[in-house]
Amino acid sequence: MAGESVAALNDLPVKRPREEEEANGASVPTVSMETDGTEVPDSISAVIPGWFSEISPMWPGEAHSLKVEKILFQGKSDYQDVMVFQASDAPYSSTYGKVLVLDGVIQLTERDECAYQEMITHLPLCSIPNPKKVLVIGGGDGGVLREVARHSSVEQVDICEIDKMVVDVSKQFFPDVAIGYEDPRVTLHIGDGVAFLKAVPEGTYDAIIVDSSDPIGPAQELFEKPFFQSVARALRPGGVVCTQAESIWLHMHIIEDIVANCRHIFKGSVNYAWTTVPTYPSGVIGFMLCSTEGPHVDFKHPVNPIDAHESTTKSGRPLKFYNSEIHTAAFCLPSFAKRVIESKA
Repeated sequence: MAGESVAALNDLPVKRPREEEEANGASVPTVSMETDGTEVPDSISAVIPGWFSEISPMWPGEAHSLKVEKILFQGKSDYQDVMVFQASDAPYSSTYGKVLVLDGVIQLTERDECAYQEMITHLPLCSIPNPKKVLVIGGGDGGVLREVARHSSVEQVDICEIDKMVVDVSKQFFPDVAIGYEDPRVTLHIGDGVAFLKAVPEGTYDAIIVDSSDPIGPAQELFEKPFFQSVARALRPGGVVCTQAESIWLHMHIIEDIVANCRHIFKGSVNYAWTTVPTYPSGVIGFMLCSTEGPHVDFKHPVNPIDAHESTTKSGRPLKFYNSEIHTAAFCLPSFAKRVIESKA
């Protein structure tokens, strides 16, 4: 697309294909769907014909379902199953529109993607003055790029996404999300984010945003201690990272490990925030926000608010979810989660 710079595929090492991971014992959940005899992809549940039900060992014993109007795309990349479907209109609420699914797990819907993309981006970028260099790990749909573009101080945005099919499918079916790729400040690197970070010179970035899927399959390494060490090394003093950090209702054991690792590695601020996303398991998702040693970062009180001019991107889309009040409120935790997270201090 115009203005987009793309690094050659051979420039970066690529993580081993999913088939090799499965051969070595890693499991990727698959489900199927009953229909009127037409062939459908692996990633749709058989619970009720015509419905997509999200089933995964990450949330055993429960599933969220959306009625499927039409399957728009199904494919298998080297790393995961990719599917896009059109959700049916609901009589008492707005339709969720088109839905992106990776390995049977919803990544975004047109209706509620704003609650995730805006928060994972603006929680870190509004917490430091004048961010200039930003790295996005994952986020192949382009939504984080769209939100980063709201910040006029940003001069350079690198994005490292392992799966080119996710990028291509997002550009085709979610143009209002993937519009982030049209920003001339963006350079796309197709490859493994772990390897990319290891090759980055120390102190390169002001902010790193890790928009990963769940810690199974290709995203597993993005939740491990060596990865966080690479992130800290790639940030300048007082630089910030925001990473997807699972649900307080389902994954406190995972969150506990992430908090413990981050408190050991990051010598600045370490905080957990959360937001509501109706189509994510349990309806909420969390973020780990950390800063390196250097100028103090107070994540709970943004110092770099988005003004009225910046709040509208090239697409002409104003902010739908994020504001300064919800920024501060995102760090207010229920007591059960607060006890666990603070115990790691």
